[in-house]
Amino acid sequence: MTSASTTRRPLDTLTRQPPRRFHLVRHVDVSGVSGTGIVAEGVQWSDNTVTLRWGGPYPTTTVWQDGITALLTIHGHNGATTIRWLDP
Repeated sequence: MTSASTTRRPLDTLTRQPPRRFHLVRHVDVSGVSGTGIVAEGVQWSDNTVTLRWGGPYPTTTVWQDGITALLTIHGHNGATTIRWLDP
């Protein structure tokens, strides 16, 4: 069962792009928590949903249904953190 607020995103096999992997790279640790360098691994799925796997002592996986823009709005820290694409 889905909630009324859940938006379904059908996968159109004719226009779908394959998933793209990326690293979340922190250039400046604004919060003092995650350090710098590669702090998470991610996948952008064919419907633009993003899953992100954080490293460190308490690994966590998060889902960003509104994609890369939403992820960077929260975790980008005004350019202190960027996406490094591993796939074209």
